[in-house]
Amino acid sequence: MIDIKNASKIIDGKYIIKNVDLHVNKGSIFGIIGENGAGKTTLIKCLTGIYKVDEGSILIDGEEVFDNNRVKQTIGYVSDENQYFSSFKVEELLKFYKKTYNDFSDERFNELNKKFKIPIERRIRELSKGMKMRVSILLNLSIKPDILILDEPTSGLDPIIKKEIMSIIVDEVASRDVTVFISSHHLDHIERICDNVAIIKNGEIKLMSSMEEAKNCMKKLQVVFKNNDDLRKELSSLSGVTKVETIGRVNYIITKSYTKDLEEKLYNMGADFIEIVDMSLEDMFIYFVEEEDKNE
Repeated sequence: MIDIKNASKIIDGKYIIKNVDLHVNKGSIFGIIGENGAGKTTLIKCLTGIYKVDEGSILIDGEEVFDNNRVKQTIGYVSDENQYFSSFKVEELLKFYKKTYNDFSDERFNELNKKFKIPIERRIRELSKGMKMRVSILLNLSIKPDILILDEPTSGLDPIIKKEIMSIIVDEVASRDVTVFISSHHLDHIERICDNVAIIKNGEIKLMSSMEEAKNCMKKLQVVFKNNDDLRKELSSLSGVTKVETIGRVNYIITKSYTKDLEEKLYNMGADFIEIVDMSLEDMFIYFVEEEDKNE
């Protein structure tokens, strides 16, 4: 569905994204996460055809996306900053979208607006940031997109609406086989709905994995040894171990490639107690970035 091959974008002589390779299957939800300035928004603007890549290619169903109106008809794009004409009324934006997108549905907009309660007679400049985001999301859902690209879609929204939006996105995938590409700092949302996730740092993809694989491989182990010897150096040298912290008698071991063999090695070193703790995506991201920073 989406094929990004060795894509790079140079702005002011600097690589903002570099040699990005990603594949997103139809009907899946793909999350991209990274620190501020990592290149997420630039990648998304290349994916939507706002920017043209300087190297490599971005294909949707085998076609280049840049300057391709047919492909762009199939894409819904929600930006982190919605720069609509501030003097337009919402109802005027509806007319604009109807003229722009062949499959725009008034019925779909009205159905969704029963939950979102957007006053369509109001002008954009009169709306709050959260209300503008609701407008953008509803408009882009109403074009019945094949691909939904979301850049921080819950910015400025209250918790109830955030939950509602995540539920609608999942329903779109289930009912219409929509492909979703989402960037968000709310990693709990990414963790809950995404099939696959990639970490971008300094414009490069540093890790790509299914959520299931990431959760199975990256673990925190709480280990107590029979003796009180300082084993941090020895523990850090074990294959797959990325970080060791010791508080009292408890050793907290972070591993990016958990196996039963690691447990066996710990017992052979004198472990008296081992507890395996699943990590949230936010924890995984923090530890991964810390390790990358350490190795730079």
